[in-house]
Amino acid sequence: MTVFGCGKCGAVLTAPVSRVALPVHARQRHGYGPALETGAFAVDPLPHGQPWRRWADVADGEALGWFAPRFSVFDGPGGWILLSPADVRGAVLDLSLVSEVGCCGLAGSEPNMTCTACGTPVANRIDDCDRRPAVWLDPRTVRVLDDGPGPQPPLDWAGLLIERPGIPPTEPHGSWDATWRAAAGSAVAHLLAATGGEPIRMRESRVAAIFRFALDQVTVPGPEHTLTLAGPGLPAPGGELALVPVHPQTGEWWPVDPPVTAIPLDWDVWSHLAHYPDTRPAGRSVPLPPEAERELLPGRFVPDGEVFMQVLARLPEVRLPALRAVYERGLPYSYSYFNFDPL
Repeated sequence: MTVFGCGKCGAVLTAPVSRVALPVHARQRHGYGPALETGAFAVDPLPHGQPWRRWADVADGEALGWFAPRFSVFDGPGGWILLSPADVRGAVLDLSLVSEVGCCGLAGSEPNMTCTACGTPVANRIDDCDRRPAVWLDPRTVRVLDDGPGPQPPLDWAGLLIERPGIPPTEPHGSWDATWRAAAGSAVAHLLAATGGEPIRMRESRVAAIFRFALDQVTVPGPEHTLTLAGPGLPAPGGELALVPVHPQTGEWWPVDPPVTAIPLDWDVWSHLAHYPDTRPAGRSVPLPPEAERELLPGRFVPDGEVFMQVLARLPEVRLPALRAVYERGLPYSYSYFNFDPL
């Protein structure tokens, strides 16, 4: 277990936490639920925070991890540490540091929490109505106090199937789940990179229900590629492309053999998509016909357009003409958002 503390005075700032992979929805806007579960931490290696740089003033965008233009980019330090707000100790919100707010609460990118022992700014709290609650420890002002082994090693793939069965695609109130939308946005970007934007045929109907509409908006005519599911509990993939799970603790992708190309998908989404396709509401015991089950879903699935653009811009393949043309469709939104559903 790891404990973080103030870099200046050494005061304890967190409960003991275990490292996990950074989820694709870590900085998702318009998401629901915490960015990370309690008892865990994740590290974002990419630059974040001030100073902001206009793209025209950036000498080498690729050095900052971008392969396509943005209106502006962060040029702050990498290594920000994501925590659940419930795991913070010894740090409080300092209203004098709150310079950026969102709709109803905190949505800035700079530290707004200070160490209660010495007053050093140590973390940034995100807590707005359209953002996932999160605390990001500032790598410049915190350090590791204790880094011993945790009580449980990372689960193997078989253990994940038992202990972490995934999440359903819809929220209790009926809308599409934000984690699914973020995961799909990332996967669509990787699919474009793997195919150069050429058409994709999906063998499983439940996969098509999630990806068909979005892919129709971004693919161009060309040879068709086959996409299937692969991972623990499933047979070896037979298509050219395979949606594979990302281990939520280690960040590893489920391995596939060439010539199959792996397309990463969030474990909680992959697990439910691969093994729990039933869309019936919880508690219903009477089987529903397929046409009734479709009516229970909240309409057409649309991936998160902001996550899609962020992931696509960080893939070298975005420089291909077909992918760059897709990316340029985000220009009206300063390259920060892609509108899959303009109607």
